[in-house]
Amino acid sequence: MSELFTIVVELEDKPGQLLRVLEPIARNGGNIVGIVHQRGKKTPLNRVPVEISFTADPKRAERIFEELKKSFLIRMFGKIRTATMSLLLIGHIIHTDLSDTIKRIDSSEAECVELNVTMPEINNPSTAMMTISAKSCEALERALKRVKEICREKGIIVIEPVNEL
Repeated sequence: MSELFTIVVELEDKPGQLLRVLEPIARNGGNIVGIVHQRGKKTPLNRVPVEISFTADPKRAERIFEELKKSFLIRMFGKIRTATMSLLLIGHIIHTDLSDTIKRIDSSEAECVELNVTMPEINNPSTAMMTISAKSCEALERALKRVKEICREKGIIVIEPVNEL
């Protein structure tokens, strides 16, 4: 299960530096969520702090941290206590009250943070890629059970997890 990590790396303000940080993340299966390049701020070493958030399996994240520590000054890094999982839903997602489904997930220990729906024709089943996040892996497991219960009630098939390696 993927978790969200945030690191702050101090980079020299010259071309190619950010790419050198992103390569170990990508090589080890990390998925970049966001990058904040703080050009207006300089560190005492006259470097630019760059905050990078990414998701990864905790074991892969450790490899990423080890690689980055060899080449870069990492001022701070930490795990934001969030676990994320993507699910594929197949069925009459819209006709079975999508907003109700999302409200019921959001009222549990998790929340739906992303949803992409494909509807081929009005009377045919649709597919949706749903990403849910929770504050811990345990809470995410409970939320997954809740999603399965809701979808079973509505006749929607759940294929999970689609983001595991």
